[in-house]
Amino acid sequence: MYKHGIEVTEKQTTYERPLATAYGVQVIVGTAPIHLTQDPESAVNKPMLVSSWAEAQEKLGYSDDWDKYTLCQSMYASWQMFNVYPAVFINVLDPAKHSKENAAENFPVVSHQVELSQEGILPGSIRVNQGSGSLAGSGKAGTAKAGRAAEGPALSPDKDYIVSVTENGRTLLTMLSTGAGYELDQVSVSYKYLDPSMVTEEDVIGSYDMETGKETGLELVRQVYPLFHFSPGLLLAPGWSKLPNVGAALQEKCTELNGVFRCECVLDLDASQNRKYSECGAAKETCGYTSPHSIVCWPELLADGKHMAFSAAYGAMASYYTATNGDVPYIYPSNKLLNADGAVLADGTEITLDQPQAASLNGDGIVTAVNDGGWRSWGNNTGCYPENTDPKDYRIGCRRMFSFVANYFIRQYQQRLDGSMNRRMIDDIINSFNIWGNSLVSLGMCAGLRMEYDEAENSNQELLNGHVKVNIFLAPYTPMEYIQASEEFDMTTLQAAIVGEEA
Repeated sequence: MYKHGIEVTEKQTTYERPLATAYGVQVIVGTAPIHLTQDPESAVNKPMLVSSWAEAQEKLGYSDDWDKYTLCQSMYASWQMFNVYPAVFINVLDPAKHSKENAAENFPVVSHQVELSQEGILPGSIRVNQGSGSLAGSGKAGTAKAGRAAEGPALSPDKDYIVSVTENGRTLLTMLSTGAGYELDQVSVSYKYLDPSMVTEEDVIGSYDMETGKETGLELVRQVYPLFHFSPGLLLAPGWSKLPNVGAALQEKCTELNGVFRCECVLDLDASQNRKYSECGAAKETCGYTSPHSIVCWPELLADGKHMAFSAAYGAMASYYTATNGDVPYIYPSNKLLNADGAVLADGTEITLDQPQAASLNGDGIVTAVNDGGWRSWGNNTGCYPENTDPKDYRIGCRRMFSFVANYFIRQYQQRLDGSMNRRMIDDIINSFNIWGNSLVSLGMCAGLRMEYDEAENSNQELLNGHVKVNIFLAPYTPMEYIQASEEFDMTTLQAAIVGEEA
């Protein structure tokens, strides 16, 4: 076709796809602004699998007030800082326990709208009546209130008015032109609102109700595998793990998950109590953060101008590097960019550590942050160091690899259980596992990984009982943590150069 003129075509929108992981999945416990969801009660004490920023907002709500709504820290870290999925969130903020009643009060209607300034209002609890009596104050929307005036006839949601939320988190009532409230100049409004300050560490730790069988808080971690068919990679409770009782509960949940699985947890040292790097080692011991499965962090971080628990950024970063490396957690999450803007104490005091100071924290089994071409995590040791110097326990990469291989073996070979036990079945398990192990070795993910069957360890009686024992030999790489270079003056070269010039 002959063309003369200007033509514009459109291409499909491209976007950066998040990275998926099955063995580095974060399981995060805390509080979320569920009043921003369609059904707040359905998001309470329930593991929720989330795969995107939009899904997180839909299922749990999102707020920039990270102190009140701690799960939002990990939402932001996972999708705005590292873009990795999925993550499992457990919200413990319960409208039935952590809310307050606001008795009916008169509010002015301005341009057919009422703006309620109270944060956390539960939309389903709002009751609107035609107001009566005089308003107090000057009439600013959402702030002028009268005393306990008598209520007029009730207005109906979606018939007389609709409820929405403004960008600043305030609740907006809009009177419909077809409803009974359209011409009113004041209405009486009562409601319930969430109060995150009522949440306690006991709510986060959770419990099991013997009578109802209901689980709450960290007790719900048990449900992750039955619900979603993957085992947790990292347990977190940003904003809460700085409390020793919560940290102890997180450490306890890292072993024998569902009776068989294991994982690691990321804990924070309290950056309001521990102001000096030299104090943190003793504080870690006092808190009892000494499990081989714990990764202990200090201080807090700055992200988008707000304080973020170090654990939130670290968990998302470690999950990201697991996903980018074949979903195998062999990469040490040290000297990796945190995509943060700074390191601070709880009161905003900036923390700038040099290499010896950061190394001192590492020597106490604490991960910290240094600024070297961007803020980076710094530290390879779990909380059990320096008391425990077994490399499978105290090196973060080694510890995660041991947990990973164990979980992989359980998940991959669970389907072989209850099959006919014969030597062919045993050999098939050994051979297939070793093929996988050799592939990790060839990719440089570990120095060695193999499985062996020892007939001396498998008696006839055990075999008749259906019990088989195999041995796994794993050699993860330890980190190249220190390089020493020696300099000396090369007099010979200098003399040769001078002689050459004279010649």
